[in-house]
Amino acid sequence: MWSWTRLALAVVAALALLSAGTLAYRWRAGAPIQPEPTTVVAPEPATPAPRLRMQTVELRRGDTLVKALIRAGMEARAANQVATALARDGLDLKRLRPRNAIEITWSPADTPTAVTVQPSPWLGYAAVAEEEGWTVKRLETAPDVRVVTVQGRVERSLFEAIDQIGESAPLVLAVVNIFEWDFDFTADTRTGDRFRLLVEKRYAGDTFVNYGRVLAAQYASDKKVLTGIGWTPARDRFAFYDLDGRSLRKSFLKSPLEFTRITSGFTWARPHPILGGVRPHLAIDYGAPAGTPVRAVADGVVLRAGWNGGNGIQVHLRHRAGYETIYNHLSRVGAQVKPGARVGQRQVIGYVGSTGLSTGPHLDYRVAKHGTFVNPFSEKFIPGDPIPAAERAEFQRHARDLTERLGAVAPF
Repeated sequence: MWSWTRLALAVVAALALLSAGTLAYRWRAGAPIQPEPTTVVAPEPATPAPRLRMQTVELRRGDTLVKALIRAGMEARAANQVATALARDGLDLKRLRPRNAIEITWSPADTPTAVTVQPSPWLGYAAVAEEEGWTVKRLETAPDVRVVTVQGRVERSLFEAIDQIGESAPLVLAVVNIFEWDFDFTADTRTGDRFRLLVEKRYAGDTFVNYGRVLAAQYASDKKVLTGIGWTPARDRFAFYDLDGRSLRKSFLKSPLEFTRITSGFTWARPHPILGGVRPHLAIDYGAPAGTPVRAVADGVVLRAGWNGGNGIQVHLRHRAGYETIYNHLSRVGAQVKPGARVGQRQVIGYVGSTGLSTGPHLDYRVAKHGTFVNPFSEKFIPGDPIPAAERAEFQRHARDLTERLGAVAPF
């Protein structure tokens, strides 16, 4: 589209051509050359349209959406109308958090015309002022999912190794959750361990937001390589399997705590730190800060949850196949954990403490089979269901493709 300036220049050029043609005609006809004056009328400049004003306000700790809008200058009635409209059309106001940004559009008359809230990178809501009230529009952004290879080497801990390559804690937990039935990252981690992953990263535009699924993972420690391949069997959920299609999920976790250290192992002769003498220690002691969550290592039923003499606060669970587990010296038990209640694998059943005969915060963890204490590190627990036979060939092709991709980019 032509601007007013370009239009004025075009008019001047056209008039100049017309004048030149007239002069040439008069020259040829022998007429005296008397240029006729021309007048160019430039259009009046357009009046600039009134400008809208944009304002951004952040939620503070203890704020509600209404409080934030009023602080930004909106009248209380309008602020409540906006909040009501947004809540009615899907925004959960209770899920807004400090530092969430609210964008307000003001008219030239300083009247709010729109309020936009984006509780997540993928979802936003815009309340627009109309004659009949505030209308809410839902604004969705599809994540840009990129599959990348991540690799690293452990020097002191998996947390530190992943942090050093620019990744974050959720990826550490993803790795632990894949291999925690076969590898205790508390007791078994060694300097020089290596890992490599194929993982989905989700972006909003060019901004990394969070991780998606880990598609394949390998962890090498002490000449042993653990492999987990993500797969969704027919009519089932996404889970991890080894290269032969066996489920990595077992009936028991290797450890009731995610990250800590073993301070005393399973033995029939250990000097007792309080009572003295040499006594059996048919448990695994984990040193951990008071308040560290303690997980049930398997699905089960609560037999005891409370004080039990020198064991302090104790949770005692019964599991399938004659197994029982005991968790001693807790600071408190978990919510809804009481005798007769059912608990699930990984459910928090209590918190590390130093109750009873204890010299400091730690967890005394015991496993019994048919009434006899056993070393949990030497038990062969029941595995989960393997890949169905009808899917085995397809799974193995899938596993081969992913491991070749891992090896090509990040060889061990």
